[in-house]
Amino acid sequence: MSMSNRLVLVWSVIVCIGFNAFAQTELSISKQYPQYWEVDGQPTMLLGGSIEDNLFQITALESHLDLLASVGGNYLRNTMSSRDEGNQWPFYLDQSTGLYDLDRWNNTYWLLLEKFLLETSSRGIVIQLEIWATFDFYRDNWDQNPYNPKNNSNYDSVRVDLPTSIPTHPIYTDNPFFWSVPQQRNNMRLLWYQQLYVDKILSYTLKYGNVLYCIDNETSVTADWGRFWSDYVRKKASENGKSVYVTEMWDPHNLDHISHRETFDHPEIYDFVEISQNNHQLGQQHWDNGMNQIARLKNRGQLRPVNNVKTYGNDKGRHGHGSKNGMESFIRSVFFGSAAVRFHRPDSGLGLSDEAQSVIKSMRALVDRMDFFEAVPDNSLLGQRKPNEAYCRAIPGKQYAICFTDGGGVGLDLSSFDNNFQIEWLDVMNSSWSSVTKFEGDQVIPPGQGLYVALIKSRN
Repeated sequence: MSMSNRLVLVWSVIVCIGFNAFAQTELSISKQYPQYWEVDGQPTMLLGGSIEDNLFQITALESHLDLLASVGGNYLRNTMSSRDEGNQWPFYLDQSTGLYDLDRWNNTYWLLLEKFLLETSSRGIVIQLEIWATFDFYRDNWDQNPYNPKNNSNYDSVRVDLPTSIPTHPIYTDNPFFWSVPQQRNNMRLLWYQQLYVDKILSYTLKYGNVLYCIDNETSVTADWGRFWSDYVRKKASENGKSVYVTEMWDPHNLDHISHRETFDHPEIYDFVEISQNNHQLGQQHWDNGMNQIARLKNRGQLRPVNNVKTYGNDKGRHGHGSKNGMESFIRSVFFGSAAVRFHRPDSGLGLSDEAQSVIKSMRALVDRMDFFEAVPDNSLLGQRKPNEAYCRAIPGKQYAICFTDGGGVGLDLSSFDNNFQIEWLDVMNSSWSSVTKFEGDQVIPPGQGLYVALIKSRN
């Protein structure tokens, strides 16, 4: 028996035992707080970061998941991507011809996915799974992709109307792969192989309750594509007696771009909203954009979870946002009402670096220390506030969490409440709390520069 076959056999036994031995994580939209997710019946803030996007393909998976869980993390992104060196592709490769067979599977790929699902579920970690890894289908990545007609034995470029070379960026939508659905080119041959792949994914993921579904990564194609696959995933889940939650991720960085309305304005198609591209915005603009979109959902009676699966910002990164803004963006997203927030992989984001761990751990400590889901974001409660100086989330008269980005000071007038208040400080980068003291006066001034959160509570 080959090493690959032995791996298949051993892990199949582990999966069969493990699936029954471990408690399953069950995810749903909170009935009491529909802006947030509920895990095992409890409203839960999803916080995370990871070293890679296609995490199911990495080595040392368990230790990475343990590290995330140790700092209070419970949220990951997983693209079904295979473009990195050493990654597995989902299809069988005929070594004699060097061609993939799209009718046959690479068992190692699917066992990696099964293991990932089991290991995350057993740790209470929620996965946001992206079905179509957009960048796998363009430029150099398309040259090695099994769906490329030159790389498989199932069709040629004429039969499925797919080019063998696509030198452009995905924003130009030059790959007809994403135009196969009936509402567009109705490319039945290609669509059949796409369906086989999605069916195979669902045959694994529908066994687990910790999976959110995102159709694409930073897509610019027609809305018909996302609608088709969202509807298909929902139907397949229903046929299996399961409920699923689906969204789409659009490319434009401005949330006011009309493409984002496809998710914001259509709760019948998309169960939650993904706004990661807002994390290209900086400072106060980042906050204002997030707040405005959540307000629009409320005003239209369409409030549902808003996720941020990619928080950009790393001093070594190419986006130019910097590590400090990345950490601020993560915290702002938590404060303005995102249901899920994750640091993007290095070097576009901080991943699960020491800095990321500190922020995740601190935000988990804050959520657990206050009535977080009852509180609402409201900077108008702060006097003498400068843009991007401080952000407030509060239950007026009872609790106030105020995050300072880098020193400063704001006013907080509590004189109209017949209560005594106490204050304690969370040093975000050290994940440590100060002692509790009586809050007096009407000024809130952090103990130093850098990221600090004041937690002010009524003693009554």
